[in-house]
Amino acid sequence: MKIIILGAGQVGVTLAESLARESFDITVVDNKRSTLAALSNRLDIQTVEGWASHPETLRQAGADDADLLVAVTSSDEVNMIACQISFSLFKTPLKIARIRAPAYISKDTLFNKENMPIDVLINPEQVVTENIHELLRHPGALQVLDFANGLVQLVGMRAYQNGPLVGHAISYLREDMPNVDTRVAAIFRRGNPILPKGDTIIENGDEVFFIAARQDINAVMAELRKAESPYEKVMVAGGGHTGELLAKEIENDYSVKIIEINEERATELAERLDNTVVLSGDATDRNLMLQENIENCDAFCAVTNDDETNIMASLLAKRLGVREVIALISKSDYVDLLQGSDIDVVLSREQAATSSVLSHVRQVDVTQDHSIRRGAAEAIEAVAHGNSTTSKVVGREINDIELPPGTTIGAVVRDGQVFIAHGSLKVMTDDHVILFLVDKGQVHAVENLFQVSRGFL
Repeated sequence: MKIIILGAGQVGVTLAESLARESFDITVVDNKRSTLAALSNRLDIQTVEGWASHPETLRQAGADDADLLVAVTSSDEVNMIACQISFSLFKTPLKIARIRAPAYISKDTLFNKENMPIDVLINPEQVVTENIHELLRHPGALQVLDFANGLVQLVGMRAYQNGPLVGHAISYLREDMPNVDTRVAAIFRRGNPILPKGDTIIENGDEVFFIAARQDINAVMAELRKAESPYEKVMVAGGGHTGELLAKEIENDYSVKIIEINEERATELAERLDNTVVLSGDATDRNLMLQENIENCDAFCAVTNDDETNIMASLLAKRLGVREVIALISKSDYVDLLQGSDIDVVLSREQAATSSVLSHVRQVDVTQDHSIRRGAAEAIEAVAHGNSTTSKVVGREINDIELPPGTTIGAVVRDGQVFIAHGSLKVMTDDHVILFLVDKGQVHAVENLFQVSRGFL
């Protein structure tokens, strides 16, 4: 697949890194020569210097025969125009654009072939906001992902010594919770993946990823660590685009305060938010935090546009007694350094954007494709097509499916009903199969597994 990425900001670079690892034909377009030079030195990709929406630039980038255009510049308008030109002049089959302004997104009739020919809209900030909201709903979770329109959730959390399951084999889950069906999809121990078996012992500090029907998630979480009381008070550091989206999303469910360092922007937020207390100040100011009774806060979300500010504000909040701190971090080097620190959850706009694009580059019918643990692992919802003759999965029990190394099937959804994946479960046509890959390098092997032979029409 030939893919053109417009924009070499943090989102474009992260996307290029992820797709280049999968051996796609990637061309990145940007108007900054030094940025492109640094990128081409690190990755096996092509680069073109120029304005992303200019017809000649797109031609030089290979728009004549490109399969996919991903417009992720910092400008909504440039992204829209680039998609329009790509459609009108080059007939690019699939066009994905980053659009952030609510005024554009809210217009249902704007994006279609007759008006603005963008096939998929992505908004990393909105995805991050939804991710944080899910984390607030599930105290103690490291990651919460929806599959099958929310019927199934994949949850990652750290097991602690006081958890009922710590020191026990995974099979103990069935004994202790006979009425709840779940499956441990993967365990990461000291950063290394472990494919779980029934006799695998859960150790203190393990990152455990499990899958279950939505209504069973909290019960399973309570097995891995002491159940926490629901969150009530949330403080948000940063009143930019992400901070405003987050406050709007959660202000009716929690008592919310938002801290914005720019006084003019703080005034704007106070006028636009209904149930949020807006403070003008610096989230790294210890006196301000104490003045606002930060020690009584359940969760602290640092979502400014500056990684260093988010790190320092999160560490300060944790030191002052906040139960959970969540930091938005762009630089991958920082993310690695923060593993095992006092910051409970690290999120990335860039990984959110990557996950939004991944499902559209797969060679099989994939409805969800999520990056796990900063892109090292992956969770996929694939639709099974064909029959027992034309498919390698349809009509077969899970025990008989030759899964690639490091791959597990977590659940199967059929006609709105959730089946946790046990060995005797048979996959049927049109089933939604949720897989967990601890090795992202096996993605193409999974694609081959779900491809239908030529006999299927």
